[in-house]
Amino acid sequence: MGSSPAASRPSVLFVCVHNAGRSQMAAAFLTHLAGDRVEVRSAGSAPAVSVNSAVVEAMKEVGIDITAETPKILTVEAVQASDVVITMGCGDTCPVLPGKRYLDWQLDDPAGQGVEAVRPIRDEIESRVRVLISQVIPH
Repeated sequence: MGSSPAASRPSVLFVCVHNAGRSQMAAAFLTHLAGDRVEVRSAGSAPAVSVNSAVVEAMKEVGIDITAETPKILTVEAVQASDVVITMGCGDTCPVLPGKRYLDWQLDDPAGQGVEAVRPIRDEIESRVRVLISQVIPH
């Protein structure tokens, strides 16, 4: 049968310390679009009990339910276990370790905004995730 896809799949960590919504949107899109070809996690400075309802609604519009997603606390171990670390406007708070690939995504902040404001951010994240997939998944 050969080895399982999990054996060689890249690991991506999304870090958004101040706003769990962005990291959850990105992680949800990557999981949705890449499936089990990529190990995906999101992290923050503290676990999020819930995400802005507008973010949840904007994701439901495209068929993705993120209500079960809870970012884990950002740890050095989480960074060490990841091949690609994407900091979402918080690069100064993320541990920088040798040999890791870091990408910084500057995005508008959907916290406290309605679904109309979140939609463009959602669409931009989806576009970036599609590019990321082509970069991290072996062809």
